[in-house]
Amino acid sequence: MDHSLVAQLPLPLPAAQVVALNKPKADLGTHRSYAWNGWDFDVPPGVFLPGATSRMIHQRILDDDIDVRGRRYAAMGVGLGVETVVAGLRGAREVYAIDVHPDSVAAAADNYARLVGEPAKTAFVPVVADVFDGFPAGVQLDVITFNPPAVSQPVSDDPDIVRNVCAGAPVTEAFFTQIAARDLLAPGGEVFLIASNTAELRRIIGHALDTGFTADIHHRHDWGDGVLTYLFRLQRGGHA
Repeated sequence: MDHSLVAQLPLPLPAAQVVALNKPKADLGTHRSYAWNGWDFDVPPGVFLPGATSRMIHQRILDDDIDVRGRRYAAMGVGLGVETVVAGLRGAREVYAIDVHPDSVAAAADNYARLVGEPAKTAFVPVVADVFDGFPAGVQLDVITFNPPAVSQPVSDDPDIVRNVCAGAPVTEAFFTQIAARDLLAPGGEVFLIASNTAELRRIIGHALDTGFTADIHHRHDWGDGVLTYLFRLQRGGHA
């Protein structure tokens, strides 16, 4: 597999800078609300609020840059479920809301029911799963998005924060390994993964390539503070 893309990716930022950029907020255990695109979301305790990188995915689904119309779409690490709401309103055929955290899946389902309802053209499927361990058997997907907790340095001992921020590259390695092993991606299917140089980009994308994916940089954003965020588009085999 051609690893020329991997060599173009930056190394992780210095550890102290990574930690400073990812200081956890103190309100995780509280009931909060979140507003985006004119929609109001309920955020129970333990469910994380989306950040600017997540909004990069949300906006692209809304704009059809990540096209879910008539397709089987899975939001990995769904959190409070913004992307599932957008996908339902854009006319996805099936929407899978996946998270290892049961309260996040429940929050996504509640927000989806309130903001989208149950249009006949879209089936909403809540899934509690450790990556894809627990995902329904026999299902193939056309589009998968993932903003993984891939920060390369520990920023807290709190398991909820680790789960949402700094699980590191192993979570993306499990993600790509399971997609390949379970044949989860339909022919022509796409994976959109977002990660920055607060993570081990070369390790993450190198593993995906070694697992049989092709990859390209769909978008790159420079935040002006040393952080470079990449939205990667990946497909299986020769479909890219």
